[in-house]
Amino acid sequence: MKKLILLGASGSIGSQSIEVIRQHPDELSLVGVSVGKNIDCLVKILNEFKVSYAYAIEYNEQLVESFPNTRFFFGEEGLCQMADLQDYDMLVNALVGFAGFRPTVHAIRNHKDVALANKETLVAGGKIINELLNEYKVHLYPIDSEHVAIWQCMQGHDYNDIHRLIITASGGSFRDLSRDQLANVTLAQALHHPNWNMGAKITIDSSTMMNKGFEVIEAHYLFHIPYEKIDVVLHKESMVHSMVEYNDGSIIAQLGAPDMRLMIKYALLYPKHAGDDCSSYLDFDKITQLNFRNMDYARYPLVRVAKQVGSFEGNFGAVLIGANDEAVSLFLKERIRFIDIETYIFKTLKAAHFIKEPSVEQIIDSHRWAKEYVDQLWANS
Repeated sequence: MKKLILLGASGSIGSQSIEVIRQHPDELSLVGVSVGKNIDCLVKILNEFKVSYAYAIEYNEQLVESFPNTRFFFGEEGLCQMADLQDYDMLVNALVGFAGFRPTVHAIRNHKDVALANKETLVAGGKIINELLNEYKVHLYPIDSEHVAIWQCMQGHDYNDIHRLIITASGGSFRDLSRDQLANVTLAQALHHPNWNMGAKITIDSSTMMNKGFEVIEAHYLFHIPYEKIDVVLHKESMVHSMVEYNDGSIIAQLGAPDMRLMIKYALLYPKHAGDDCSSYLDFDKITQLNFRNMDYARYPLVRVAKQVGSFEGNFGAVLIGANDEAVSLFLKERIRFIDIETYIFKTLKAAHFIKEPSVEQIIDSHRWAKEYVDQLWANS
């Protein structure tokens, strides 16, 4: 029985993780769970599972009184306090945004394995995370569909035989629009992803392709592959989740339905390929064709910028995340245009102070500075 603490249970990945856990009661036990402000979701989970630990952002006396056998955590330090607990085996980090970074650090230092869906952890501090993994002798398993696909395609093969990693990208909500057309797109249009069911922030990141830039950086740290050997291709069907090309020219691809539960299962139940009631299967009668085309870096400049930021290392990953977080937040509030997200990111990176070997605290400070800088740019615009 693997005891899990799930952070971000009310989000898209978190709710699908709950589905997977529900399907495998003899192998997975949910002992801790966090939500942000979605107390109704938390109450449903606590009524269904025997959860020892729970987190919400704000103190809630009614919760504490209603569930006396559950220990509650609240506030800024609550997530890290949960990660520091002893009686669990794996932290499932499904948090959205930079809030996922510190709990990952705490879990690793606590000698716990991590199943990671939080992109910001490795983008901001991949070098530090890898050093901690080596020091504390624990494992980090990806949950993102692209990285799980690469992980599967590498099974049984020699690392030195890898020629390149090929990450697929749907292209997001506006993949068929020109850059000129992006100037007039609406928030409602941006939130309508053609293939995946995701939260608002990640859906916007998919449309700008910032998420794909993040995934390139993640792949570098997860698989220890240099950036010049990581490519992105556009694949609108989202059936091929990623590929690995080997030195002999052969390519191994992972295909599957666009269903995140498949990836979550692989990470939580590794090395099993367990079937259950939430398994999705491809119907090849409905797949008439698979389309691929090379990444257009002029159309999607944030992918190129992410590669550059990743190659710098240092604190620029945290700056990139902070600028993107705040710019996307402004767009979601309809205060800026979709196309302005890129502009705010570029200006923030240009103004940032580079730190080659940042500490955890400096990474956190760099993220905070970038958010504040974007706010100042908007206020002065």
